[in-house]
Amino acid sequence: MSNGDTILTPKTVTKPKLQRPRLYKVILVNDDYTPRDFVVLVLKAIFHMPEETSYRVMLTAHRMGTSVVVVCARDIAETKAKEATDLAKEAGFPLLFQTEPEE
Repeated sequence: MSNGDTILTPKTVTKPKLQRPRLYKVILVNDDYTPRDFVVLVLKAIFHMPEETSYRVMLTAHRMGTSVVVVCARDIAETKAKEATDLAKEAGFPLLFQTEPEE
C-alpha cells in the first residue's frame, strides 16, 4: 500500500428528516353583540361547514368563550381567520377569529 495506491471507502449518504409543518388552530372568540345566525353564516361561508357543524361550533364558543373552528397549516389558518374577521367588520360586528399554534 505504500506504492501510492488509494483506498476508496464509500461515503454514507444521510437523508435529512423532513418535519411536518406545524399546525395552527383557528379560534372563534365569543362576543355579546354578534347575532348567532351571522356567526353560523360566516362559518358556512368561509370555512365551508355544514349547517349543523357551524351551529355546534357557534354554541361551543357561546358557552365556553372560545371554540376551535379548524386546525390546518399556518398560512391557511391566518388567511381564513382574517377573511372571517374582515367579513364581520364589513357587516359591522366585532366577531373575532384568532390563530394559535397547536400543541
